[in-house]
Amino acid sequence: MYSQSVLTVASDIEVLARFGRALADPIRCRILLALRDAPAYPADLADALGISRTRLSNHLACLRDCGLVVAIPDGRRTRYELADERLGHALDDLRTAVVAVETDRTCPDAEEKGCC
Repeated sequence: MYSQSVLTVASDIEVLARFGRALADPIRCRILLALRDAPAYPADLADALGISRTRLSNHLACLRDCGLVVAIPDGRRTRYELADERLGHALDDLRTAVVAVETDRTCPDAEEKGCC
């Protein structure tokens, strides 16, 4: 029983870490929000987001590795969509959650890295 409990916690932590990694980049956030609305093809996503297809491809690979999006073959093309429809609800919940942000940035790298 103990080992199963530890495995469940480890799995929960891994899922949250993957979500965090995916959300750590603004472009990936924009991709997830776009896919929340509807599945899309990479060329259409790149145009809608105003980024190069190469850059988009790198971000889609990260999102696939995180397990948040899936690639669906569609003839000669590939369509992307959220791996689970509940992710759209989770994104909405996170987007509308109240986040406590202090006005004085204590991180010394905040301006340079835009991290805080």
